Amino acid sequence: MKTRTYTKKEIAYRTAKLTGAKQCQTATIVDGVFQVMREMLSEGDGKVRIEVRNFGVFEVKPTKAKPKARNPRTNQEIYVPPHRKTHFKPGRLLKAALRK
Repeated sequence: MKTRTYTKKEIAYRTAKLTGAKQCQTATIVDGVFQVMREMLSEGDGKVRIEVRNFGVFEVKPTKAKPKARNPRTNQEIYVPPHRKTHFKPGRLLKAALRK
């Protein structure tokens, strides 16, 4: 099974086709939306949550430090500092669309 990868340019093209707007305008808007979401997710130290109704929820969750993690190749113990990770939870409509 081959993986189909979509780019921002393809998202802008489909959005322009759907809305009837010019592709250069929708490309700027799509780029702006992704930039704002990236800024929102990267600000702050605690939890951050962006909820897009009927699509899903983007979250940033802090992780704990792991003082005794193990490198599987060398079997060496390493320290992993605390960091933040992203998580996406699909919404009800997206889940239903994926089930079809």
